Amino acid sequence: MPTQLLFTRFLNHHFSAQVDSLLQAVHVHPAYPQAPITNAFAMELLIFVGMLLYFVVVRFSLSVETPGPVQHLAEMTHEFIGEQSESIIGHGYERFTAYLTVLGLFILVANLMGLVPGLESPTANAVVPLGFALVTFVYYHYHGVRANGLGYIKQFLGPVWWLYWLMLPIEVISHCARVLSLTVRLYANMFAGDMVTLAFFSLIPVGVPLVFLTLHFGVAIIQAYVFMLLAMIYLSLAVSHEH
Repeated sequence: MPTQLLFTRFLNHHFSAQVDSLLQAVHVHPAYPQAPITNAFAMELLIFVGMLLYFVVVRFSLSVETPGPVQHLAEMTHEFIGEQSESIIGHGYERFTAYLTVLGLFILVANLMGLVPGLESPTANAVVPLGFALVTFVYYHYHGVRANGLGYIKQFLGPVWWLYWLMLPIEVISHCARVLSLTVRLYANMFAGDMVTLAFFSLIPVGVPLVFLTLHFGVAIIQAYVFMLLAMIYLSLAVSHEH
């Protein structure tokens, strides 16, 4: 039985039977039927609920005359991501701002959760970054086809017709490698950060670990930004009409 966080134990205590039934319906057999909900999923659920409440508060507290701190934070976030998207994607970037905002915020909060006692970073579990990478992979290809139609296939063929047979498998492998790159970069950095912090807390519980907590905080922000930035770049290449 894996170690469970307090929130994970709460979810398994109240919902394990329902989750087991749902998994059985899709022919999935959890390794621990008495605890099918993992720490990573519990943390993601916590982030989802927290972000949902945050956006609800932003929506109902909007004010032109007396904007509050929550609205200021939302406007700063939207402006920052909007400026980044415009500079990288260019015309039509507004269509992607919502996805990029949610993606960046979700990963940022997930990365920072490891700094809170009693919680852990779900991005330190390889399955979670893989999920982000696969969703982004599908998302930018969908918009690539939407923007270019069947002409989107030209991106995989190259400029020289007699090299199509060679360029196609190379480009397909290259795009699949993006999923691996996004996953490994985020997972490895967050896992290593958690392990280093935990090791120093075990050896020297006072003073020194604060340095690594600060480092972990910086890495969490940088990795969330890098993931979002790469998603913008992939979107820019996919929706470009100059293939």
